[in-house]
Amino acid sequence: MASRLPLFNLTAASLLVVAMPPAVITVSAGENNFSDIHEGKVRRLLKQLNKPAVKSIESPDGDIIDCVPIKKQIAFDHPLLQNHTIQMRPSCHPEGDHAGNAKKNTKPLIQLWHVKGKCPKNTVPIKRTKKEDLLGPTSFESFGKKSQKSIPQTGSNDPFTGHEHSIAFVANDKFYGSKSMVNIWNPFVQLSSEFSLAQTWVRAGDGSDLNTIEAGWQVYPDLYRDFNTRLFVYWTRDGYQKTGCYNHVCPGFVQTNNGVALGGSISPTSIYGGTQYEYTILIWKDKASGNWWLQVQGINVGYWPGTLFTGLADSATRVDWGGEIVNRRTNGKHTSTDMGSGRFAEEGFGKAAYFRNIQIVDGSNTLQPTPGLAAIAEQPNCYDVQLGTAGTSWDSYFYYGGSGLNPNCP
Repeated sequence: MASRLPLFNLTAASLLVVAMPPAVITVSAGENNFSDIHEGKVRRLLKQLNKPAVKSIESPDGDIIDCVPIKKQIAFDHPLLQNHTIQMRPSCHPEGDHAGNAKKNTKPLIQLWHVKGKCPKNTVPIKRTKKEDLLGPTSFESFGKKSQKSIPQTGSNDPFTGHEHSIAFVANDKFYGSKSMVNIWNPFVQLSSEFSLAQTWVRAGDGSDLNTIEAGWQVYPDLYRDFNTRLFVYWTRDGYQKTGCYNHVCPGFVQTNNGVALGGSISPTSIYGGTQYEYTILIWKDKASGNWWLQVQGINVGYWPGTLFTGLADSATRVDWGGEIVNRRTNGKHTSTDMGSGRFAEEGFGKAAYFRNIQIVDGSNTLQPTPGLAAIAEQPNCYDVQLGTAGTSWDSYFYYGGSGLNPNCP
């Protein structure tokens, strides 16, 4: 596949940010005061996000991972979690496993910062937010937040919403979690303001009452200031309007594990026609506590407290798996941002991205297959999805993805 250079230069962009502060919009007598106010807001936000650490680790990719005492993490700044008692481990795990070979040949979760050290017990690794991170997006107030168009819409065919999805889903029932194997890639992203991701959505409600819990991997230059593939989580309780964020950018997700950094780079990633890498993602509701736990590759990372939610305080009514991109359109055309591997579903294993061994957690806390699995590709000429054949060792599975701009995707 021919090499494509993204329309973004991190070094040049960083210099431009320093030379031209985004707060200074017009020249006026009050310009310096306005800039000072902006700088003050940035400093306060950085202090809020970056809690004092007992140890800091410099990752080879430029990240700084702060080992923050578990009781001092930003989650407990949330008003609903002021008197929260940390649940250090789930009271139970989902029973049964219909995932066939999913347990075999399990490989460890590898993040680049691991080569430089590890966080002590009773601390959690938090990716440090830097000043340049906040100055990258259009508004630092929107840093780490999704737009309201980030949820798959059944039957949507509007090419101008920006967000495009190719997903499989189950709906119209009560779901208490999801487990799947997700194929890991490093897709091309053309513009810094675009992203490409693969994730699970566990959701309830709709519109402004939409609750979601999300986890997967993404490439998002505006958020992370590079083109690395990174592990992420997200949540919202009001359809992305005011609540929720990525990782630890706002209070919410409570981390309990000292070896997994949310927002940290994942390595290695799959090779077209070569070695394929995949991780297991399990999300389930601990009915004893009401919390929604996250497990990645067999590691209990932490949980979303049940008190954060309205609809998800009970159960999910729909679960989605698949890919999402943002298309900003340049010169009136679709951009060339990849979804998945950048190849369409028909190319199959080793070439197209996939989810496999897809299961849901039922009301008895048991993993079950997904016989009602359906699929949606909002822009099938740009990115498509193809359900797999039942009865294989992969159980429920699908391929998805595409290259964006092409003769059929103008």
